[in-house]
Amino acid sequence: MNSVLAASSTDLDLSLAQQLTVIALCALTAFISHMALAVFNDGVRPFMLDFIQGRTTRNATTAVAFGLSAGFIFGLGAPMALSTGVLNPWLVFLPTDILGILSPKKWIAPLLGGAWGAVVVFGLNGANSLAHDLPVDFLTALQQMSTPILFLFTLFPVLAITKQFGRLRGAIAAVVELALVVMTMKVWPDIFPGSIAMAVGVLTLIGFAVNKDMTQRKLDRAEAAKAAAAGDFAQEGKDGAADTAEDPMASLFSASALRLRRHLPLFMLLGAGVCVLAQSHVFGGGEATSFLIAKGDYAEAAQVDFYRAFGFVPLIATTALASGAYGIAGFTFVYPIGYLMPNPFVAAIVGAAVFAIEVLALSAIGKVLGKLPSVRDSSEHLRSAIGDALGLAILFGSLMAANVMGGGLGILIVGGLYLLNESMGRPVVRMAAAPAAVIVGGVLLNVLYWLDLFTPIKG
Repeated sequence: MNSVLAASSTDLDLSLAQQLTVIALCALTAFISHMALAVFNDGVRPFMLDFIQGRTTRNATTAVAFGLSAGFIFGLGAPMALSTGVLNPWLVFLPTDILGILSPKKWIAPLLGGAWGAVVVFGLNGANSLAHDLPVDFLTALQQMSTPILFLFTLFPVLAITKQFGRLRGAIAAVVELALVVMTMKVWPDIFPGSIAMAVGVLTLIGFAVNKDMTQRKLDRAEAAKAAAAGDFAQEGKDGAADTAEDPMASLFSASALRLRRHLPLFMLLGAGVCVLAQSHVFGGGEATSFLIAKGDYAEAAQVDFYRAFGFVPLIATTALASGAYGIAGFTFVYPIGYLMPNPFVAAIVGAAVFAIEVLALSAIGKVLGKLPSVRDSSEHLRSAIGDALGLAILFGSLMAANVMGGGLGILIVGGLYLLNESMGRPVVRMAAAPAAVIVGGVLLNVLYWLDLFTPIKG
């Protein structure tokens, strides 16, 4: 595998069908966001319940959505799209969250969303061409992030196992993953080296979690049997009475699930649209996926997003049931499925079916997760591990890009901006701070060149 993408692979010149798909999907997601049926940002979703029930205003909810999303849009979504030539959910869906909630009228929301889609499909390619013509081409330099992101991302199951099940199991998982990566590079050099390692790591983590939950349930049943044998029937009666009492959370979950099911046709349309966009291969669901899609490694991209989805299913399910607002991409399984579809017509049918199954099964998934606390914990650890691995990879890759742009001066500017952001309390979220620093640093280096104070590094 090439460690850096060819410059020609970052072209954002979409076909007419792809342009129309992006614009239509942005219009649809803005409309759904306006209806408070779904948002992409997991951090915004818990605030939607107060908005749905009228306890907060549209403007206040918009402010929350903008505050939680702006850094990802401009610091991560735009740089990733410009450096890979592949669209991503932070650039496509986070702005439509904001525009949909902001819209004062239902019919205005799709117009605002469609307008953003037009900005994406028509504006980015012009910005991309302009940036590549600059003396200091910071977009090509950003491609340096590909290798650290792809390889360090492979370690996220190891980190999750270590956090949840201790150092010994984590160390064993690390050795196994390293051996699998080396073996894959040697035996199957044409596939992404981390694909098999990630599969084994995620399955191992889930296996540990399920085994722990099953063991604990056996212990609980044994304790209950022992208590019954000791004649503790009075206490059992009290417990039974407590169980039959109405659970306010269960009532809320039921109402939320019913609200989402009432709009099932709209969700099926959304699933079809997201799956078609993924099938077009101009969209990647994550950082590592964007680089894999850009290289044409669609099967490997599907594997990466499939494993990643396991870290988000419990979060999306519980927040959807608690707030009444689903995820714009559902449980995100529609991404890997879309990458593998043979044509957009099949993708639309399958995407609609996937969303229908997810929405209808939401209550059942919530109940199952309630009985598997270790599996829920695994999801938390997976998300945390993904953040840790990508945080280091993006920072390291951004410093590599800085070195390509301007050597020591580039590292000073980009690293300094990153550290300044940290010292100021992270006005730009950490994940997005380093790529944003590369773009700002690239602009500054071009200014210095025009002032005859800097000579670009050749090669």
